[in-house]
Amino acid sequence: MTADPTATVPVRVKAGARHNRVGGSYAGPLGEALIIEVQAPAVDGAATEAARRALAEALEVRPSSVTLRYGQAGRNKLFGVTPAPADLDERILRLINLQ
Repeated sequence: MTADPTATVPVRVKAGARHNRVGGSYAGPLGEALIIEVQAPAVDGAATEAARRALAEALEVRPSSVTLRYGQAGRNKLFGVTPAPADLDERILRLINLQ
């Protein structure tokens, strides 16, 4: 079975956190979302960029594989992962269960 070339990951970004952290879930308008806490402020896209990089690290993919698809100015975002690893769903589930 081959993986879908692009997968969409809904996230909820919390800017201005004490530490960068990826884990837990948020039931938001985009469905169940992975929570990403970043130290970067929500100014000029800094938090979005920090969240993109944190998501890539947590999913163990290259940062260039993760792109913002929706939510530039909000807390609720959709990131695309291309190419999506075959076990991406398991990786996300493992992160969601980190509460």
